[in-house]
Amino acid sequence: MELTNIFALAGGLALFLYGMTMMSDGLEMAAGNKMKAILERLTANRILGVAVGAFITAIIQSSSATTVMVVGFVNAELMSLQSAVWVIMGANIGTTITGQLIALDISALAPLIAFIGVAMIVFFKSKKMDSIGLIVAGLGILFMGMAIMSDAMTPLRDSPEFANIVANFSNPLVGVLVGAVFTAIIQSSSASVGILQALAMSGVVTLPTAIYVLFGQNIGTCITAVLASIGTSRNAKRTTIIHLLFNVIGTVIFIVISMTTDFAAFMQSLTPTNVSAQIANVHTVFNIVTTIILLPFGKQLASLTYVLLPEKVEHEEKMTLKYLDFHIFNNDYHMGSSAIVNTQLYNETQNMLNIAIDNVQLSFDLLHHFDERKWEQLFANEEYINYLNKEIIEYTTQAISYELPVKGAQALGLFLKVSTDIERIGDHAVNIAKRSQKLYADNRHFSDEAMKEIGIMGELCRQILDELKVMDYEQFRKLVDNVDVMEENIDKTHHQFSQNQLMRLKDKKCTTENSVIYTKILTDFERIGDHGFNIAKSFYQIRELAQHMQKESV
Repeated sequence: MELTNIFALAGGLALFLYGMTMMSDGLEMAAGNKMKAILERLTANRILGVAVGAFITAIIQSSSATTVMVVGFVNAELMSLQSAVWVIMGANIGTTITGQLIALDISALAPLIAFIGVAMIVFFKSKKMDSIGLIVAGLGILFMGMAIMSDAMTPLRDSPEFANIVANFSNPLVGVLVGAVFTAIIQSSSASVGILQALAMSGVVTLPTAIYVLFGQNIGTCITAVLASIGTSRNAKRTTIIHLLFNVIGTVIFIVISMTTDFAAFMQSLTPTNVSAQIANVHTVFNIVTTIILLPFGKQLASLTYVLLPEKVEHEEKMTLKYLDFHIFNNDYHMGSSAIVNTQLYNETQNMLNIAIDNVQLSFDLLHHFDERKWEQLFANEEYINYLNKEIIEYTTQAISYELPVKGAQALGLFLKVSTDIERIGDHAVNIAKRSQKLYADNRHFSDEAMKEIGIMGELCRQILDELKVMDYEQFRKLVDNVDVMEENIDKTHHQFSQNQLMRLKDKKCTTENSVIYTKILTDFERIGDHGFNIAKSFYQIRELAQHMQKESV
């Protein structure tokens, strides 16, 4: 093989991969939000799940993109592990469409197709036409790359050294290993199958020598999902195990079939003059048959993942994130990211809110009876609240630069407001605790009447903050009204208790020092109510934006 052939092979491969990327990007631009909406509404029905997985993958031309999205949805608890089983099965079927397109062999028309696509991008200033143009141009460039690769590899037919290497592909172990490793490197089964088709079109390999490589390619494609699951929840990792199990089981089944029957010869007989179609057909049959065999055992597959990756007893440290997963920003697949980001931020702000609620309760407890352990617990909690606030700011900063929809970015700004308001609630709890510590250190006490009022303050704070712990989005509609009434009640109580304190001071029932501390506690109490109302409004606005994005994507 001459140097010019190597250059041509490299250039053809570059065009092929770039064309595939252009098609995928264009399809995602055209249908990404709709695909995400379909997945979010997915039911646990196995047939529907498989159909949706196949449809989405056929549209976006990447099982890796679908699987990464599913891993993210499972990690964010937007999808159950059981539903993920069906979608992954469907994704493996949908990914075979690329090979079938390549098997059409329209390389003679490829330059014209590429020209039409580029013309659509250049001459029509429309976002919709841009996405369609990307798809068309990508298809043309893909076929041009295929033709160049096929021509460049033709001399390999006469190379005895390469013939010896290819002969080893008929060994099941070698073939599967070569296919798996090569696909893991380029992280796309569609691309690796396309390259195998180019080798076949040039006459370098035949179906009997390529069939085991083809089986291995299905295993290699799992690497993308494995990488996407690093640092995610146990269920998200189990999703990648399901993907891997599906392809490993399918490979074992088809190796047995190929070694005990004339499977390769049968597939050749269907399209005897088109070796590229033979490879595409085997790829399709592999995934459809494996899905049919494993479809009744979806629940058992999910259960098996719990055996392979059991729950671990974790002694969780305080300074850790419960829900935010920064790894979502490390992959190139943005579909469904907006829903995942919003869900993770909502769950983490609820986690932060729970800690702040504990601290408000602790601060009022300390006023009734100062306790060193509660004092230390409160400040440990405050440190954790500050940590969460810092991490939420960092997370939203990364998310804003992650090409989310405009309304998705607006929601991120609201989550930042929520985090800031919760952090300020924590600060007011610390203020109250410090005032109780000063009273304790100076051996001073409030009157029974003042302590009764403090008990009322604590109860009102608990009520308004508990109201914010809403886990059902549909409840947000009445959340603002409920919290508004409570916040008005806090304002009235603040005013009434201020008047009561002035009367006690006038009647010399309390000291000036105690009166100052009590007045400051009243201010903290009133500010907690204000921040609670701010959080309610922000959560409601986030819900409105989410509903609007769902309507736009349908």
